[in-house]
Amino acid sequence: MATEEKTLVEILEENIPIELSKYINYVTAPQAGAIATFSGTTRDTFEGKTVVELRYEAYVPMAIKSIKSICSSARSSWKLHSIAVAHRLGPVPVGQTSVFIAVSSVHRVDALDACKFLIDELKALVPIWKKEVYTNGEVWKENSEFLERRLDLEKDSNGSCCAPKVEVKKHERRSCCGNKVKVNNEIGTEISTNNGVIETE
Repeated sequence: MATEEKTLVEILEENIPIELSKYINYVTAPQAGAIATFSGTTRDTFEGKTVVELRYEAYVPMAIKSIKSICSSARSSWKLHSIAVAHRLGPVPVGQTSVFIAVSSVHRVDALDACKFLIDELKALVPIWKKEVYTNGEVWKENSEFLERRLDLEKDSNGSCCAPKVEVKKHERRSCCGNKVKVNNEIGTEISTNNGVIETE
């Protein structure tokens, strides 16, 4: 591991774009032979619907703390020099970046693996919520990584006193954004998630 650990985590307020070069420059170092990046951008369609923009909200103090914890976990698994993570809040129009991660290391394998780990963990654990706005409506979206992690945790609890009893029916059809999952909770409300869209029946 590098002697100087550099980590930059920023949650940007509404209408402040992510300057990719700022974060790439932050992780650049003479001893780093590799810089891996991930840029999450707003796409123009989802399942045949025209997307106008994404809107993000967050519990900022907890989001920053969670991202820093994920960065620490990455450092304990890979030999990294620097990490930079930025996430926007508010509206993010089509084509613009909502989340950006840059990781530097001596060798490419560490940087590439850590970059994937960071975005996967961010989507699964960090309290940042996304609303997808279409030309004909809008819907709050649940990340498939978050749902999978929650289901794994409920499985691991083995019916302890604090975990609700949940019946999960997982459909095998895969799309770009995850499985369709139906959950029956102990209250009797049936909750379906179709590629991250929560529907109560």
